[in-house]
Amino acid sequence: MLGHISFAQSIDYNTKKGYAANGYDVVAYFDGKALIGSKEFSTKHDEVNYKFSSQENKNRFIANPAKHIPQYGGYCAYAVAKSGKKVSINPETFEIRDGKLYLFYNSGRTNTLKLWTSEAPNQLQVIADKNWQKIKNK
Repeated sequence: MLGHISFAQSIDYNTKKGYAANGYDVVAYFDGKALIGSKEFSTKHDEVNYKFSSQENKNRFIANPAKHIPQYGGYCAYAVAKSGKKVSINPETFEIRDGKLYLFYNSGRTNTLKLWTSEAPNQLQVIADKNWQKIKNK
């Protein structure tokens, strides 16, 4: 007897504007740049749409998606750590730490990247990792 197995998206990704990272190029972040992606260079991974600024970046993503996918489903890393909540991000506020992409909320006087870096990011990262395990499928 065969059981029904579903391979639907298991993680709740932040797909504001229909794309991961609000349509920004997740590969470009690793080059230190926040670049808006183009529909011309888009692909889908784990049922999530991604846009890239060039064919080269799209190819880099396809070759190793796990390396480029934002941590915590693309939600604000600081909010996941501090409150265990999924908060939208400003796609131009990011950090590459230990080879991973972290995105942050930044609006008005609140820049959570500054808070993250001033409040022991290595400890916050451990807390966020634990919190994400509890909320990633909700």
